Amino acid sequence: MATDQEKQLQKETKRAEKRAAEEKKQLARVEARREDPKARVQDLFDRLEARKAREMEKRAAEETRRLVKEEVRKKDNIAREQAIEKRLEARKAREMEKRAAEENKQLARDEARKKDTIAREQTIEKEQNARKLMDRKQSRK
Repeated sequence: MATDQEKQLQKETKRAEKRAAEEKKQLARVEARREDPKARVQDLFDRLEARKAREMEKRAAEETRRLVKEEVRKKDNIAREQAIEKRLEARKAREMEKRAAEENKQLARDEARKKDTIAREQTIEKEQNARKLMDRKQSRK
């Protein structure tokens, strides 16, 4: 507990010192304004310049954050698009493989059907030739 209190006391001391330094600056500015109108104008000018500098720093920081966000968003979009493209390519590859397999099956069926038809035609032709031969034999008798 003592350490927390000590830390708190140190913080308060620093704040008080900072306030005292700021009050001292303020008093010096007020005193300078009273003594010399040029000093007053210069003080106004200095404060205005300091404010502009702070605003510029703030704008620069905001612009940097905006640019970083935009860059992250662009990278994210590109990654998302690439993922979509990969999925589409994979799907196309699967479809092509499936189509090729179906074509091979169809070709095999067609080939089997063709062989079957040829075998059937040959069988019919043999039967016809056998019948003709038998008809000739019977007609000779």
